[in-house]
Amino acid sequence: MAVDVLSPDARRSVERLERLWREPRGLVGWLTTTDHKRIGILYFFTSLTFLGAGGVEALLIRTQLLGPDRSVVSPETFSQLMTMHGVTMIFLFVIPMSIGAFGNYLLPLMIGARDMAFPRMNAVSYWIYLAAGLFIYVGVFTGNGPDAGWFDYVPLASRQFSPGPNIDFYALGLLFVSVSTTAAAINVIVTTFKLRAPGMAINRMPLFCYAMLAANGALVFALPPLSAGLILLELDRLLGMRFFDVSAGGDTLLWQHLFWIFGHPEVYIIVLPAFGIATSIIPTFTRRKMVAFPLVALSEILVAFIGFGVWAHHMFAVGLPTVNAIYYAAASLVIVIPSGVQLFAWITTLVTGTPRFSTPLLWIVGFIVFFIAGGLTGIMFAAIPFDQQVTDTYFVVAHFHFVIFGAAVFPVFGGMYYWFPKVTGRMYHEGVGKASFVLTFLGTALTFFPMHIVGLLGMPRRNYTYPPDVGWAPYNLAETIGAYILAGGLMLVVLNLAVSRFRGAPAGNDPFGGDTLEWVTTSPPPAYNFAVIPTVSSAYAAWDLEDRKRDAELLARRERTLEEGHQAQATSVLDAEPEEIVHMPSESWYPLLVAVVLAGLFSMLLLQHYVVAGGFALGVAAVVALWHLREPEEPEDALVLLETER
Repeated sequence: MAVDVLSPDARRSVERLERLWREPRGLVGWLTTTDHKRIGILYFFTSLTFLGAGGVEALLIRTQLLGPDRSVVSPETFSQLMTMHGVTMIFLFVIPMSIGAFGNYLLPLMIGARDMAFPRMNAVSYWIYLAAGLFIYVGVFTGNGPDAGWFDYVPLASRQFSPGPNIDFYALGLLFVSVSTTAAAINVIVTTFKLRAPGMAINRMPLFCYAMLAANGALVFALPPLSAGLILLELDRLLGMRFFDVSAGGDTLLWQHLFWIFGHPEVYIIVLPAFGIATSIIPTFTRRKMVAFPLVALSEILVAFIGFGVWAHHMFAVGLPTVNAIYYAAASLVIVIPSGVQLFAWITTLVTGTPRFSTPLLWIVGFIVFFIAGGLTGIMFAAIPFDQQVTDTYFVVAHFHFVIFGAAVFPVFGGMYYWFPKVTGRMYHEGVGKASFVLTFLGTALTFFPMHIVGLLGMPRRNYTYPPDVGWAPYNLAETIGAYILAGGLMLVVLNLAVSRFRGAPAGNDPFGGDTLEWVTTSPPPAYNFAVIPTVSSAYAAWDLEDRKRDAELLARRERTLEEGHQAQATSVLDAEPEEIVHMPSESWYPLLVAVVLAGLFSMLLLQHYVVAGGFALGVAAVVALWHLREPEEPEDALVLLETER
């Protein structure tokens, strides 16, 4: 509600909140921000930049494979490109974009909160993510990029076969970024459980929030095995230990187990936020509630849970005992059930509603198409003999990209269009939006569908070239043309949104008739999100007009406005009953400082200056201790404002 139509008391509340939550302007404001919306925007542009880097790497790979016996890049460069494309897209784009950007910006708005549970830890997680990404790419720009594949199998990754710092950039870089991801995941979980608006019981959360909760819960359990493997690998490489050396009693398969205990849940961690975006867009553009809401919510949790029992289906070719292989094959089939429940719910909602095929919904339809295609080939991998035949061929690459790009990234672009008016207050160009979808859809299909065929013909993945007499050239030509069409579609998305940011028509607060709480506040939202903590009585809070009328009445009486500082309403875990008012920290330089010192620590480990690295570790501890010692019990800006009003 605009300030000029509010009652005098309500206007005073809004003006007071604006003063309390105002952050410094300019560069200083962005460097010290703890506002979840600003941090989400930082995640968005940073991960979009890494998408550009990963896209350039993919185009170079496809250009090299345009025809047989080409030498656009050397074998060594090809290995680095192939590795960095995977590392960038998985660790530096998809997860930070879906969880860091979308999750950070939208989750507090959807649950009616003022901010994330730990605002400064939220800022720390972003700055560490940025520092870790730059750390990894320093290796690329110095010619020492990781070159053993995004899964970094030993013994190829051992010091014997990779004596340079390439693999150290990989291992230390992923350890670095896992600090950020773990902090972000914990923050999302606590925020979801403790900061929901009064009345938003656990069964009234939007499905987007269930997806974020499931994905981040899985991250907390998936990252420790990966971190353990990376630490063991660095101990092997830097200190001469033998955890993966068979001749010294080690086991090379130990790395595969540790990696895939993380790696397969990672697939669902990537896809689950996409499910959440889909379940936000479909009800809005079909004008009806999601079919089988409880089953969809339960299925999102089950996908994350069952995903931890599937990892060894990546290892059918290593000689697992038959009984073990059969178990993992069965688990690979079982996980289809919760995925299928959601698929049928999406399709049924589309069919039984009155869909408006605007740009955001088109991306979700494309997502459903590729999810079905990728899911069908995924079931094929549960057949152990078939899996053994196509292991390390382009059939695996095709399946993986249909699932990860088609099913996980398409909703991200749909979400960009859907929430663009909320973030900017401007509308995008609908015609250009639809054109960008068509180009991207056609490019994705043309790039990855032929890979199924060439994989069945036996073309191995990760090879930098191929002979001319094996019949693979026409398929690779089609794939490369498709890759450039795909790149054109993605560039059109960025161009459309960039131009619309400045020239788009005013959007208003709710241009689509959305069903969740972010559409109740202004576009873009104020720093404090909501002038009054919202009332919630269903999972479709924006459609509950009586609740919104009650919010206006509360604001007019200056009730539940939390005007005594950076305050948030904590509620009970299950029923969202009000418990206490918590004070949230404001802007700070400490998060950026922690990331800088931590970057120094990992740099010294890379250079094997262990004493200096120990000094940086003490520096991190000192900064964190100083941070907490200087934390005021009551926000200073609130005390100053209170004294002024008195």
